[in-house]
Amino acid sequence: MTAPKALDTPYDQPRIFGSAYRTATIGILLVITLIAFEGMSVGVVMPVISQQLDALDLYGLSFSAFLIASLFANVVSGLWSDRRGYTIPFLVGVVLFVVGMGLAGAASTKVLFLAARAVQGLGAGCTIVAVYVMIARVYPADVRPKVFAGLSAAWVVPAMVGPAVAGFVADTLGWRWVFFGIIPLVVPALVMLVPALNKPAHEPDASHASGDAGVSHTSGDAGSADLPGSSGPSGSSGSSGLLGSSDSSGSSGAGGGSVEGARSRPFAMTVAATASAGGAGVLLYGVDKLHVSPVPSAVAVLVGLVCLGYGLAKLLPPGALRFSRGLPTTIMMRGLFSAAFFGVNSFIPLALQQVKSFGPTAAGIALTTGALGWSTGSYLQSRRSVEPHRRIRMGAACVMTGVLLGLLSVLPGVTGWVAVPAWIVAGFGMGIGMTTVSVTALKQSPVSEQGANSAALSVTDMLGSALAVGLGGALINVIGHSPGMIARGFVVICCLMSAVSLGATLLASRTRSD
Repeated sequence: MTAPKALDTPYDQPRIFGSAYRTATIGILLVITLIAFEGMSVGVVMPVISQQLDALDLYGLSFSAFLIASLFANVVSGLWSDRRGYTIPFLVGVVLFVVGMGLAGAASTKVLFLAARAVQGLGAGCTIVAVYVMIARVYPADVRPKVFAGLSAAWVVPAMVGPAVAGFVADTLGWRWVFFGIIPLVVPALVMLVPALNKPAHEPDASHASGDAGVSHTSGDAGSADLPGSSGPSGSSGSSGLLGSSDSSGSSGAGGGSVEGARSRPFAMTVAATASAGGAGVLLYGVDKLHVSPVPSAVAVLVGLVCLGYGLAKLLPPGALRFSRGLPTTIMMRGLFSAAFFGVNSFIPLALQQVKSFGPTAAGIALTTGALGWSTGSYLQSRRSVEPHRRIRMGAACVMTGVLLGLLSVLPGVTGWVAVPAWIVAGFGMGIGMTTVSVTALKQSPVSEQGANSAALSVTDMLGSALAVGLGGALINVIGHSPGMIARGFVVICCLMSAVSLGATLLASRTRSD
């Protein structure tokens, strides 16, 4: 929609909470809030679940299964939405998410719970991508930035209160109600979105599409990528939805073309996503079982690495796996940040509850402080004129500092509350670094490749988290499950993830294109 050219004709820009879009906006925000709340909550109750289901050996894989499934669903749902519309992917995603929540809450064994987490991941990945495509098709281009700003808020609120609320629910009603309690809230969101699901695609004016589509895409990625927990079910998964929405909404006219090569072909992208997700799963399984059956596990690790390498070579820009200067390193930096932060973040509740005897509510407070630091860092980075690579370096250094400080929280004679200031520092670094990486990647991308490179950011984000958390779980299994051994395992995990963040600090200068 463009402003009238007659000077005496007032232009009243549509409002996202106006009569035309109110129900769709509320429904979208409610769906994202529910998915975000689940993502922020599960980490707090995982130690309790692990105890009751005797599932400490699957602690890391429970997170990784969700992320790997989401990665696969991201790519497939984006392509599906682009060619067949967003209605079916959205409904399939919501159904899978609800089924996964129900299965997780009812799980009586650790294997069933692990399967439920994978189903949740498929549902969350499909849903968030479809929501992004829905925004591109239902809302005019000049209104989309406001919707993306609303999505940012929909992630911030669960990040701030989700862990504490989940801890309280687990303490009072039991951990199963953290999953069961979300299911009824999906119904009003679906009812509100029925008109949007039946609404024809918005047809933007050609001249306006070329001027505004890029803005809305950039806002969408930056808005979701810099949020606490975006590596979980979805902020970043929304980025890959842009691949579908950019073409389907008519905004590809901004560049007059599309990304060439394997990343432009649906079949090749689907195969690459399958290889990446499957390879990551096989790799983590092999790593987890190396101490039990070395030879078969080593074969699994090798097969997983080959599949993962093949898939990533197709999904990422050329030179990314070699950390080539400029865009390739910028995209890989997203994975390093996610690995360093979430590789520790997922184990903080376990360490505090098992080693320092914290309850779920108290452990949730530590994760909440990370969200506060993240939001602060994200806000401040937008107010600075420092060169992007310097902001990225500073962010990585803060993550490393926070991780090393967090290590102290499990040492004898040191209060576990050290994790609170430590995670504020680490979250602050993520707010600075992740946001800068996202914005820099889009600036370095040709307009015709912004969607594909946003998807690549999502891939490295999720894989970084999944591989780091899976590796951490394997280390816990090897070292042992007693409180003292969990403390030792947590120290080892912190040391490894601080090395990852140190690598990000040293590589930050390679994000420059010149």
